[in-house]
Amino acid sequence: MIQAVVSAVVRHLVAATVVLGAGAGAHAAEKVIYMNDWLPGGDKAIPFYALEKGLFAAEGLDVTIQSARGSSEVVTRIATGTADVGSGGLAAFLQAKAQGDVPVTVVASAFPVQPDATFTVEGSGVTSLKDLVGKKVATATFTSSNVIWPLILANNGIDEKKITLIKVDPAALVPMLATGQVDATINWTTASPPFVRALNETGKKLKMLPWSEYGYDGYGYSVFASNKAIKERPEVVRKVVKAWLKAAQMALADPKDVARSMKVQFPEMDAKLVEEQFLTIVPLLDNAITKAEGLGTLEPKRLATTWEWTAKSQNIPLDKVDPEKTVDRSFLQ
Repeated sequence: MIQAVVSAVVRHLVAATVVLGAGAGAHAAEKVIYMNDWLPGGDKAIPFYALEKGLFAAEGLDVTIQSARGSSEVVTRIATGTADVGSGGLAAFLQAKAQGDVPVTVVASAFPVQPDATFTVEGSGVTSLKDLVGKKVATATFTSSNVIWPLILANNGIDEKKITLIKVDPAALVPMLATGQVDATINWTTASPPFVRALNETGKKLKMLPWSEYGYDGYGYSVFASNKAIKERPEVVRKVVKAWLKAAQMALADPKDVARSMKVQFPEMDAKLVEEQFLTIVPLLDNAITKAEGLGTLEPKRLATTWEWTAKSQNIPLDKVDPEKTVDRSFLQ
């Protein structure tokens, strides 16, 4: 399945430019490279949905979507100029800012509720984070959740050294949990559908321990842009944000169309699974916070809380980064 999706991504990169060029005027369209933080799927569908629905083209943009293997890679790609915009976990971005003031800026939020969680199996004896002591836990090498892991344990009175953490390729997480190679995995709640299916095949049932239930607050998934793009092509960044937010609203209104859209772009995909994946992000996009403040907003207090979690988890002085200087809200207007 993963290999099929990767092959489809390669074809997609070629086709996207052709389609968008035809729809928006090949000579006038502004070329943009968008770096998604994971392989295509229902939970990562919004930029692809914007692409297929012609929202980028309507803004005069010729967008190529590429896939990274985690939020840290997204930030690196944007910082080094191999991508113009992208999306990923805010914690990984803030950590990168603290380490080297990378030339990247947050231009919109997507999830004002944290999606991080620990996955395990019903009946495994793991019913809370404290039960992970003495257990093996697998995590993707570059996931933004790794930034918060030490602190979520410390805040719940758990000694990090008493848990064996194994960093692997993200594609290995599902089979490792399903076959019992590890006792738990670190994932976003949005990654649950493939786990549910794989475990069902072995007569097992997935159990999720959302970190938000253990005190983890703040912004999760966010949209980033390179400082170079913001300085030299601010209108392009504004149009990307506009199309992204419009795609999110359209997707929330019609999850089945999201599945249809992804199936069109990636024929190898299982449309039912794509819809299941998308439905996992609905509570993260559509909740009391977004209803009150609006999708995409970056509320100062919540932003500061996100930085506090990040800083404390990595023993970074709080004054190392002013979170307000890492965002640009002008593209939301």
